[in-house]
Amino acid sequence: MRVRVVFGFYRRRIALAAACLALFASSPASSQSTTKAPDSGDPGFIVMASTTSTEQSGLFSHLLPRFTARTGIQVRVVALGTGQSIAVAQRGDADLLFVHDKVAEEKFVADGFGLSRVDVMFNDFLVIGPAADPARVAGSRDVVRTFRQIAQSRQAFLSRGDRSGTHAAELRYWKDAGLEPKSMQGGWYRETGSGMGPTLNIAAAMNAYALTDRGTWLNFRNRADLKVLVEGDERLFNQYGVIVIHPARHPHVKQRQGQAFADWVVSDEGQKTIADYKIGGEPLFFPNARR
Repeated sequence: MRVRVVFGFYRRRIALAAACLALFASSPASSQSTTKAPDSGDPGFIVMASTTSTEQSGLFSHLLPRFTARTGIQVRVVALGTGQSIAVAQRGDADLLFVHDKVAEEKFVADGFGLSRVDVMFNDFLVIGPAADPARVAGSRDVVRTFRQIAQSRQAFLSRGDRSGTHAAELRYWKDAGLEPKSMQGGWYRETGSGMGPTLNIAAAMNAYALTDRGTWLNFRNRADLKVLVEGDERLFNQYGVIVIHPARHPHVKQRQGQAFADWVVSDEGQKTIADYKIGGEPLFFPNARR
């Protein structure tokens, strides 16, 4: 099934700059960062705090060069879990936030850290697991019942455990199921503390169940015996939003350049660029900006 449900950086501390450099070096959509100056007339570059799913799905390698070609502004991505990315933005160590936890994003704006939040695109979450499916969840369209069955069967389930948007969604499903898996016996529930790609690699090695976003799954090659078992529940809807950091909180941020990206990504050109990104003919994200 396809998605049909409408669903001082040196700016602050040398240590943070070093961490950002390591992240930039590992990302095809990023490049190394040095010192970030206050906003000026030079387009220069902006720092965007975003999620591992937008990076590991390959979207940024497709999207960002087109923005740069249009504006001359380079985008350097710090790809972390959504919770960690929000923390980076709260410290003023990014100009822009592009993540997927709407509740946390709206709080970020309400607390005065962002100018506004705008919908950009969506996809959905999937429950993947071993083809043999010992928990017998395949074909279900009820993610909460699926989680209960995995818990009852004590089959290995891998959680990202990293405060990401995917982790936040997973915790909501466990709560809706009336379960606290970390307190349950048997050692079947394990946290990787890592991004979506590494978590899927571990799941493939362990033949375990996991929750993943569709974009990262479609770009993931080391699937071993894993397959998509559960999809289609409206609760699996996964919305992404963009927020420009508020200059009243952090006067050094590049508001003009950050706003240029926020405006472009919801423009006809930006939305078409997102829609055009496909793997094997299948779109990874669906643009849904409201302009």
